[in-house]
Amino acid sequence: MTEQDLEKLVQNKLTEACKSAEHPKKFFITANGRGVTDGGDLYNALLQDVIQVVQKGMTDVLKEALLKK
Repeated sequence: MTEQDLEKLVQNKLTEACKSAEHPKKFFITANGRGVTDGGDLYNALLQDVIQVVQKGMTDVLKEALLKK
């Protein structure tokens, strides 16, 4: 498998993984009574979504790459 084949495989699998998962429609930023805004929930939700997409995509890439050996 050439470097270009691997790059294309990774790109295709990550695109498929992104399309196969349902992503959160809203991310919430909370503010307390003193006007302090906390983006921690937003960050954690976004991070979890990205990790799930990458994990699924990379699992598929590795499966396919190992089968083509």
